[in-house]
Amino acid sequence: MSEPLTIRILGIDPGLAVTGYGVLDRNGSKLAYIASGRIRTPNGELAHRLKVILEGLSEVITAHRPAQVALEKVFVNVNPKSTLLLGQARGTAVCAAVLHGLPVAEYTALQVKQAVVGKGHARKEQVQAMVRRLLDLGGDPSPDAADALACAICHAHGGQGLGKLATAGYRMKRGRLV
Repeated sequence: MSEPLTIRILGIDPGLAVTGYGVLDRNGSKLAYIASGRIRTPNGELAHRLKVILEGLSEVITAHRPAQVALEKVFVNVNPKSTLLLGQARGTAVCAAVLHGLPVAEYTALQVKQAVVGKGHARKEQVQAMVRRLLDLGGDPSPDAADALACAICHAHGGQGLGKLATAGYRMKRGRLV
């Protein structure tokens, strides 16, 4: 019997002010923490802020050499301007991965929380605590890093437990395939 293949996953929690990232290795069903952090952008011109995100994620990718990227899908916010800005930060994160030739998987916040906490409507503190437990960390990661690591954990577990289940032609509704 051969050893399970180790796959390095970069999780990204996109944001214009703060983009969280988390890197972990999956070897079979085991997860190992590699790194996490935040990319903070200065106030000012949008184009410069997006450049900071692109360069920061490129540095993370170059330093840690992930094989796959997982990121949170944008939700529709009450404020359309905030939604558009978040979408641009998210697009920049996708571009960083694609520029490095990495495949990108996307998950809703509901899917991520369901995979990590077991409840799709878990609070940020619950996500932080479960990420700490699942990755055997010495303390809670920052909220942005925890969300990014949670996204990577969701991906490592097959995206909310879907594994290799064929999902073509289906969509997610309230955390279920329909």
